[in-house]
Amino acid sequence: MNSPRMKRFGQFLLVIFALVCVLMTAAFAEGDVEHTSFVWGTVASLLPPVAAIVLALITKEVYSSLFLGIIVGCFLYTNGSPIDAFQDFVSRLTSNAGGNMGILMFLVILGTMVALMIRAGGSKAYGDWAVSHIKTKSGALWSTFILAIVLGVDDYFNNLTTGNVMRPVTDGHHISRAKLSYMCDATAAPVCIMMPVSSWAAAVTGIIGNEEVGFQIFLKAIPYNYYAILTLVFIVVMTCLNIDYGPMRKHENNAAKGDLYTTPERPFAGVEEMKFNPNGKVIDLVLPVLVLVGCCVGSMVYVGYQNGGTDLITAFANTSAFDALPLGSLVALIFTMIFFMVRRAMSFTELMDCLPEGFKQMVPAILILCLAWTIGDVTK
Repeated sequence: MNSPRMKRFGQFLLVIFALVCVLMTAAFAEGDVEHTSFVWGTVASLLPPVAAIVLALITKEVYSSLFLGIIVGCFLYTNGSPIDAFQDFVSRLTSNAGGNMGILMFLVILGTMVALMIRAGGSKAYGDWAVSHIKTKSGALWSTFILAIVLGVDDYFNNLTTGNVMRPVTDGHHISRAKLSYMCDATAAPVCIMMPVSSWAAAVTGIIGNEEVGFQIFLKAIPYNYYAILTLVFIVVMTCLNIDYGPMRKHENNAAKGDLYTTPERPFAGVEEMKFNPNGKVIDLVLPVLVLVGCCVGSMVYVGYQNGGTDLITAFANTSAFDALPLGSLVALIFTMIFFMVRRAMSFTELMDCLPEGFKQMVPAILILCLAWTIGDVTK
């Protein structure tokens, strides 16, 4: 599937599949488009997510797969009318993006926090400290795992920070980039889906609709997240026993010989580091993260009390992560900017430069979320 021929074949199948879906919906169209779709309540209403999943498996490309899945759903909803289908697509996309602006705001703030910590030199200082104190390969893997758990507020924030901080450490102990990527990614998402103070809690709450009930459902579902729990257990076992298998073993064997990449793609090979303050300290990374987590927890308690909570437990039961996380992260962002200005780690202009930089880092997550919300809406 990695060869150019197979990629072209996958793209060809993607186009053919989309055309077939469009022709099928047009052929079965009946009645006025203002009436209920003819697939309402039938197994055919599952076609949009099935189309997105199949196309993603074929092409290994998420954005176009979600987009075409949404288009298929809009054609079904409008009984095969092309003009109404595209109008419906735009309407759903804009309404879902606007209705979930709190989550998008939270993501942008997290991206900005990452950019600030890198620019202030906190990430580099922590990485240098880790390099000087972590002496074994096992220690490097455990440090990566623990840092990813601590940064469980958001998976993108987690990956961006953990990857940037731990890359010099894992490189120094001849750990392949594939292994580092796996450690970061396989820890970030499972931790976030079980973390009440996370963007995933807000996303799940927003999808369910009722904020108080949605958050309670999220909490009650944590013990049943078997994939997340077993993935974390697998990482612990793999690290304790120092085992690798399949393609990962090949990557690790090559890394032990000096080749950290194995594949022709060489991520971050020879790339210039982002501009940073050479006088940065470890506290420039640690303090903003602690303040971020503390502010998010505090804002969840505050929102819970606003929603009728009478004590700490009922406050958490009545809180809305959808409202609390943007509030808490905004307070943490303001604190971090003031802290860096007082420490003279950055100028005001450099602080402002981190805003668009952080937004750019979160664009992939924002795009996927907007498309995911839309395909969920059209399927519902």
